[in-house]
Amino acid sequence: MSKPPARIRLGEAAFALFDERGYEQTTIDDIAERAGVGRTTFFRNYRSKEEVIFPDHDRLLELIRDRLATSSHSTALIAVSDAVRLVLLHYIDEGDIARRRYALTSKVPALRDREIASVARYQRLFREFIADWMGDPTEAASLRAELMAASVAAAHNHVLRRWLRGESADPVKEVDEAMREVLRLFPPPAEQRDGRDHGTTVVAFKSSIDLDTLLPSLRRLVEDGSAH
Repeated sequence: MSKPPARIRLGEAAFALFDERGYEQTTIDDIAERAGVGRTTFFRNYRSKEEVIFPDHDRLLELIRDRLATSSHSTALIAVSDAVRLVLLHYIDEGDIARRRYALTSKVPALRDREIASVARYQRLFREFIADWMGDPTEAASLRAELMAASVAAAHNHVLRRWLRGESADPVKEVDEAMREVLRLFPPPAEQRDGRDHGTTVVAFKSSIDLDTLLPSLRRLVEDGSAH
């Protein structure tokens, strides 16, 4: 049976050594030796020891940009939710590697700083997209875009960390629900809602269910309608 590619062997060797010796005590030469390759091969696959732990952020950012670029003005917020789901699914696909990375970043300050910087890049991408979608150069709109992008990142990270800690059985469902909460906090301005009249419409009907029982369901319908 053929060996796994060198990139995969290097990643597996690195995490095994980090578990055994600790991150700071493990060198690039140690990783290359454990993977059965030379130092040159390591640098063909990774630029640094840190990159073994965070190898895919650039590719993920491109995936997000591509998804956002396919949206129209009326589907921009759907694209934001889809992009968040793409990132979460990437971590879920990583499985145990994602959990081992989480454990490492929780213990090593330099890695935690790198993770914070990576989150800031995602947040900036969402902020720029949202600001462009809003099409409003005022300071108030800029602040709104910043707050919305921060909420998007916070919603994703909340669900991701629950999954990493083994607290979420269905993280995809949770992230979709979290994004609906974010969009309820930031409904689009009336002029951006396809020109529809979004005032309150009351429809009369007859039901055997008493009013107190009906009201919570009606309220949820109204709230869900306002979020789309």
